[in-house]
Amino acid sequence: MTSQMIEKHRENAVIYHGEALCKEKSIEILSEIELPKGLLPLKDMEEVGYNRESGFVWLKQKKALEHVFRKVGKKVSYATEITVFVEPRRLKKISGVKTKELFLWVSLSDIYIDDPSSGKITFMTPAGLSKSLPVSAFELEEEGK
Repeated sequence: MTSQMIEKHRENAVIYHGEALCKEKSIEILSEIELPKGLLPLKDMEEVGYNRESGFVWLKQKKALEHVFRKVGKKVSYATEITVFVEPRRLKKISGVKTKELFLWVSLSDIYIDDPSSGKITFMTPAGLSKSLPVSAFELEEEGK
């Protein structure tokens, strides 16, 4: 399904290849839509595509990755292919991203900041459950920390 979505939006997209350029572009996209730059701490990225017309973004990495956001103690799993629709302060219809809650992995469907002055970012599941956490916990971390 994810690959089919990518093919559907590929025609009018700008596509980047190579780890360094992909990392740079993924951070640029997050910055452009006013979300924390550390939200997608992917490694070994091979491709990033952005179809501005539809707002569709995809990221491909060599292997799935688990990352712990230390400031909030949250473990997040990123699949080899991640797709999302972007708009100001919001990621919608996310695929390929899960968070660990207690002993279960839960898919995320939306990530958004309703009120920037609140300092909170909200994570929502397809079932409509949500949790708000400090935006500061998802800022770009320095390498090696």
